Amino acid sequence: MTHNTTGKTLVTGADGFIGSHLVEALVRDGHEVKALVYYNSFNSWGWLDQAAPDVAGKFEVVTGDIRDPHAVAAAVADCDTIMHLAALIAIPFSYQAPDAYVQTNVTGTLNVLQAARRHGVRRVVCTSTSEVYGSAQFVPITEDHPLNAQSPYAATKTGADQMALSFHQSFDLPVAVLRPFNTYGPRQSARAVIPTIISQIASGSRQIKLGSLTPTRDFTFVRDTARGFIQTMECDAAIGQVTNIGSGFEISIGDTVNAIAEAMGVEVEVVQDEARLRPKASEVERLFAGTAKAERLFGWSPEFGGRDGFVRGLAETAEWFQDPANLAAYKSDRYNL
Repeated sequence: MTHNTTGKTLVTGADGFIGSHLVEALVRDGHEVKALVYYNSFNSWGWLDQAAPDVAGKFEVVTGDIRDPHAVAAAVADCDTIMHLAALIAIPFSYQAPDAYVQTNVTGTLNVLQAARRHGVRRVVCTSTSEVYGSAQFVPITEDHPLNAQSPYAATKTGADQMALSFHQSFDLPVAVLRPFNTYGPRQSARAVIPTIISQIASGSRQIKLGSLTPTRDFTFVRDTARGFIQTMECDAAIGQVTNIGSGFEISIGDTVNAIAEAMGVEVEVVQDEARLRPKASEVERLFAGTAKAERLFGWSPEFGGRDGFVRGLAETAEWFQDPANLAAYKSDRYNL
């Protein structure tokens, strides 16, 4: 086994919402970054095609597929740190295509761990999700909360987390698992609730189609999430641990609609769309992050924390979506699984 000391950081899923923001944050912090993006014949780098001007051209891009162990091993070969974000994440689509979720989320993570072990990387940070907890049995939800996967998506992320932790215990692989609560912000895909609301309003609709309005979420602004990844990467005490990050603020989907409408200066009416409802036993009713461990390990505190931070984050997100060039990437009149 060779030990890499290049100082190069590989970001898997770098073409996605959080991944693209993380690449920008790493480059700005002076890291040498290799971005692994999902191979496609359009030669699209996803959101990295819209990287901020001060970052564009300052990172290396490789295309591949997280499901292919050879592609993953080749990407890892000259890196000493891995930020593993590549995943299938839409909950509704996991009802339709659970097999794809196992291949991408479980086997994909296994490929990353095997490659990390083979190449002697210094640190692997694996991305978890608050969905692995299911609906809160107590709040705030600490890392000791029971795991209760209520969707195939959550089940595959639970499997990936356990695989990562097992590699730490079995092979002493320096793995940390970061568990962000619902991240939001510019570039988020339309299958998530905040972009769904904002893009419908920005497209001129005042009747907003949504699923259930009663669930609560702990929404974390994407730049805070990206910073959480970097802090985890730099924290030796996080190795072998699962660590939550969140905003310390809980809000219902219904109240989120009102907050967004207020931020965008409009009045809206909500229409419940049956197609958007999760199967009853699969709906996670309450998520509220306990972040004392992250505070203790790496001094976590969100810049966009509490209601005030949420309102500021929403305003910035709405402003991004209201740019016609950005809104054009979204089909706001169609329900995106």
